[in-house]
Amino acid sequence: MIRKATIEDIPAAMKLFTAAKVIMRSDGNMTQWEDGYPNEEIVRSDISKNGAHIVEHEGKPVGYFALLPSPEPTYSSINGKWLDDMTPYFVIHRIASFPESHGVFREIIEYALTVSGNLRIDTHRDNRIMRHVIGKAGFSYCGVIKLADGSERLAFQILAYTL
Repeated sequence: MIRKATIEDIPAAMKLFTAAKVIMRSDGNMTQWEDGYPNEEIVRSDISKNGAHIVEHEGKPVGYFALLPSPEPTYSSINGKWLDDMTPYFVIHRIASFPESHGVFREIIEYALTVSGNLRIDTHRDNRIMRHVIGKAGFSYCGVIKLADGSERLAFQILAYTL
């Protein structure tokens, strides 16, 4: 089950981020989500924008993600080309889950596609696991975007409609 996150979910979100960082580091992704990112302030911001979500299995939080409406400032310039750069989209950020919780990414994408047929997502070049599940879910690689700090991310888009 997926539900909107509340302030009471912040401790669970932080545990999920810690677990995700362990998974990243064990897979050789040593530089994504450093320096305390993501933090409670980010989760509070996601909640205030009505975009924070918790994935639950048997009543326990097993996943977190933010699903936010366009525009995403870092997506305004891409070294590449979006599949559809005219239609409003939603962006998925900060996906985290426990390693023993399988199918969370699939659940997130299925849910997100009920909100919008135009989804964008980005990930760190070294995040092999995320790159794999993004491709498996049917997203198309569109190019490279730059974050506010100048670091690069691989950008993807999926359209659940035809142009």
